[in-house]
Amino acid sequence: MTHNKLYDYSPIIDRPPLTWPNGARVAVYAGLNVEHFLLGAPSTSIWPGTADLTPDPLNHGWRDYGPRVGIWRTIDALDRHGLRASALLNSTAAQQYPRIIEAGVERDWAWLAHGETNSKLHTGLARDEEREALAGIVGTIEQATGTRPRGWMGPGLTETHHTPELLAELGLSYVLDWTADDQPFRLNVPGMISVPYSVELNDLMLLDRSGPDFVRMVADQYEVLHAEGGRVLALALHPFVTGQAFRHKYLDQALGHLAAAPDVWLTTSDDIAEHYLRTQVGRI
Repeated sequence: MTHNKLYDYSPIIDRPPLTWPNGARVAVYAGLNVEHFLLGAPSTSIWPGTADLTPDPLNHGWRDYGPRVGIWRTIDALDRHGLRASALLNSTAAQQYPRIIEAGVERDWAWLAHGETNSKLHTGLARDEEREALAGIVGTIEQATGTRPRGWMGPGLTETHHTPELLAELGLSYVLDWTADDQPFRLNVPGMISVPYSVELNDLMLLDRSGPDFVRMVADQYEVLHAEGGRVLALALHPFVTGQAFRHKYLDQALGHLAAAPDVWLTTSDDIAEHYLRTQVGRI
């Protein structure tokens, strides 16, 4: 297969203008990864030298710092600057971390389905097997949070060729996996759209960068998107990265910069999708 049948080519310069509520030029959301990792499975690692060991205290402990410590700093920073998280939630994390779920429900977070666990990519599933798996993931998150997810991002941004269609069957309306644009766009699945996410404006890119670099990246991204208008700034956060004490103050600075910037809509991925579906679908 050489052509992606999921969506069509659409140059951004040929589209009708995209407007946000109250004349905002940039829609900003924080994609907060709330993930669970299996003890004996390799996954995101700070040092690959021990990643295949069981147990792997070095890397597993680094990841486990997120739900134990880092996320609470991140929540404080989001609260301070008036951002509701778009929580990218593993269904296993929904079961394992009730205090995080409680905190998110209190703050009216948007809850997105983020697969079962970030130790397993969402791939290699037959259609019926995937339908059952997705129903279990969505149902577990709905039971834990009291809210049925409206969006999806696969672990490691993974899907099968059937994922968007099967998600639509379950009542979801958007995915974050296809980081191909600065605006939402329609998929060739009825009722399904893509909402921007970022693999570059993403704190995992900080592992070999400084905190001030991250603040500069956020400010530069906003500046260009503001000049263009009708764009989405997605800030991808992992609590075991920007939740580290020495990085936290730079996350706080970046959020403060965005909160004080002109013409910004501080929102969630759910609300971006809803606005786009209501105002744009059918016009492109």
